[in-house]
Amino acid sequence: MKTIIHTDDAPKAVGPYSQAVRTGNLLFTAGQVAIDPAIGKLIEGDIIAQAEQVMKNLQAVLAAAGTSFDHVVKTTVFLADMADYAGMNEVYGRYIGSNPPARSAFAVRGLPLGAKVEIEMVVEIPDA
Repeated sequence: MKTIIHTDDAPKAVGPYSQAVRTGNLLFTAGQVAIDPAIGKLIEGDIIAQAEQVMKNLQAVLAAAGTSFDHVVKTTVFLADMADYAGMNEVYGRYIGSNPPARSAFAVRGLPLGAKVEIEMVVEIPDA
């Protein structure tokens, strides 16, 4: 059985997908880019600003599902330019903390709306 997770505190999907899907005690998030949910547009700025918005968006989705960054087991990071890796890592590390999940990071040819970074997560939902 799957449960669709949605919150107005994160951007609406820009296609036929859900912000996240829960099945059992696992949550699978859609990739989040730096869209400000209040205005529905990609924020301007460097990788630091965009990564910050991405993590805020993910935090809102996780909260809507009853979990947090403490329970992330796997992330996948997509970067438009691998030169932005260090900046993304700086922001990511502040949110993830000292018990980090497994992670993969890839440079890709392009991201939705011209974003610099997109991150998706697999997260445990405690006491499920």
